[in-house]
Amino acid sequence: MTLEKRRVTVSVISDLVSDQRVHRVCTFLQENGFEIALIGRRNNKSLLPDQRNYSIHRIRCYFNKGVMKYAEFNWKLFIKLLFKKTDMLLSNDLDTLVPNFIISKLRRKKLVYDTHEYFTGMPELQNKPIRRRIWKTIEKIILPRIKKVYTVSESVANQYEKDYGVKLQVIRNTPILNSSLQNREDDILPKGKTILLLQGSGINKDRGAEELIESMTLLPDNFLLVLIGGGECWEGLKSLTLKLNLKDKVMFIEKVPFEELKKYTSQAYLGFSLDKPTNLNYRLSLPNKIFDYIHAGVPIVASEITEVKKILETYQVGTAIPDVTPQTIAAAVLSVFKNQQLYERWKQNTTKATEDLCWQKEQLALKEIFKVV
Repeated sequence: MTLEKRRVTVSVISDLVSDQRVHRVCTFLQENGFEIALIGRRNNKSLLPDQRNYSIHRIRCYFNKGVMKYAEFNWKLFIKLLFKKTDMLLSNDLDTLVPNFIISKLRRKKLVYDTHEYFTGMPELQNKPIRRRIWKTIEKIILPRIKKVYTVSESVANQYEKDYGVKLQVIRNTPILNSSLQNREDDILPKGKTILLLQGSGINKDRGAEELIESMTLLPDNFLLVLIGGGECWEGLKSLTLKLNLKDKVMFIEKVPFEELKKYTSQAYLGFSLDKPTNLNYRLSLPNKIFDYIHAGVPIVASEITEVKKILETYQVGTAIPDVTPQTIAAAVLSVFKNQQLYERWKQNTTKATEDLCWQKEQLALKEIFKVV
């Protein structure tokens, strides 16, 4: 039973298929007696979402980038929320916050805000000062007026407190304990290869994907790099692979539902997270993939991002490299491959780490936010 009214409308600009965080939150609320309606975005390239235990609706959109992408979705979301029967609104990220905030005031509905990243620090806004100023102004006006706000890492929470004097709760993007375990007999990637994996629905600028591909020119043929997901650099990465004549050493798999993604992740020898500290958002980030790798029993090679390095050092499940270059990446891979004793220790440590880094613990904070008893 809950102390709050029971209908919650959740909105996010993603197409829902690969958004694990939103799914976990919706599932938690649904399992605790709330009636959930999740609203997302759909375009011509969107996959069909898997079966959910709550209702979903995807707003049909025609613009996929730039100002019109956000303007179209926010206007359509506003109309949808205006007539939606609900008791509470849950907005995910700054690009859904305006319509949610306005509707919360017009209809006197409670609003909860989940900011998945330090939005105004994104690299896409670095060289666009006018757009960044607009988003920053929106955030400055609205964020301090919301009572329930949470985010993905301590670093992001600390930055928001520094900016606006607002204290955010932290709920990390950890998987459900044991949900990622797979049967190795069900291998769906090529056998006889040492799989290096980079996954992510937003493989964009400065995430180290180019350097990771280039590192394959320095590694023996028994290594196979698998990239799963998509993003602004996706097609460029394919072109780079052909240019370097690496089509036999690099495999691309388009974005897949998160339940299917686990099957690929569990086959990797090493998982990579190579965000560069070129913008504030990346410097503060704690990517989902870090926890996905750990729950799949996959040791990690990562760049020295504060939150990621903290996880690697605390739980001893991988190594942080000092710079993101093809030479440094290849050297790290070969060093790990030659030290099987260290690798096995990291692998064993992932099992211990999952007991602490799991959704069962993170979701406890949601009980207070949504007053679940």
